[in-house]
Amino acid sequence: MGENKQDIDLMHTIQIKFPRLSKGQKLIAEYILKHYDKAAFMTAAKLGTSVGVSESTVVRFANELGFSGYPKLQKALHNLIKTKLTTVQRIELSNDFISQESALKSVLKSDMENIRATLEKINHKTFDNIVNSIFDAEKIYIIGLRSSTALSEFLGFYLSIILDNVKVISYGISDIFEQMINLTEKDFVFGIGFPRYAAKTIEALTFARSRGAKVAVLTDSLLSPLASKSDYTLIAQSNMASFVDSLVAPLSVINALIIAVGLREKDNISKTFNDLENIWKEYGVYSSKDKEEY
Repeated sequence: MGENKQDIDLMHTIQIKFPRLSKGQKLIAEYILKHYDKAAFMTAAKLGTSVGVSESTVVRFANELGFSGYPKLQKALHNLIKTKLTTVQRIELSNDFISQESALKSVLKSDMENIRATLEKINHKTFDNIVNSIFDAEKIYIIGLRSSTALSEFLGFYLSIILDNVKVISYGISDIFEQMINLTEKDFVFGIGFPRYAAKTIEALTFARSRGAKVAVLTDSLLSPLASKSDYTLIAQSNMASFVDSLVAPLSVINALIIAVGLREKDNISKTFNDLENIWKEYGVYSSKDKEEY
């Protein structure tokens, strides 16, 4: 728990402990305070080489800060980057990250790692509780803004086919709170947010809690500001050292959520899709492969 707290106060911790550090450890501290964005992607050996100390000095430095090892310190630096880096800084960082290999190969490999890490981290009981909450709710509200809009719209599109009580909250003519004005304790709110977190999403979840609604979120960490507003938190890794948010793993979790809900309503879904197929055919929603166009 102490390490989680230090993820948030890492820089402050380094500043407080600085006078008591050894000469070599002070060099590491100064480098991290100035270049934490670069240090986060260095091994202990590379960080040591960069400041002119041994790898073991770097490991002792991590211990001095209260971490059980260098990987824990590195994780804290990653969390710091995700919450504090501006888009411009992320662009500069991506130049180092992506220039190692082609953009295609490095990004696909990164997304594969995000899905693998998500599979390890995700809590199956929490996932099941969220599915149950969806069916228990009188009305389901989905909110994900900025880059997470793509995720909220996708989830809302498919859940609306399965269920008839789904509402996606979005920027529009009416204010977000006006769209949630009828929210009660019988309702369920599903929030989606990844660094950099949209302030309006956090405010909407705070409002939902004040109304007594059940709240679940899909986010990147239990330290996320969305997680502190929720009853249930699903973690999906979104690490990408670039100006683009990696939404592959979150979308995969959303796919699983849609399918889990669909399996519970499979009889109704069959009828719904039969009706939809007739409508799509009648109004030419999809192009027919039998029709040749010149």
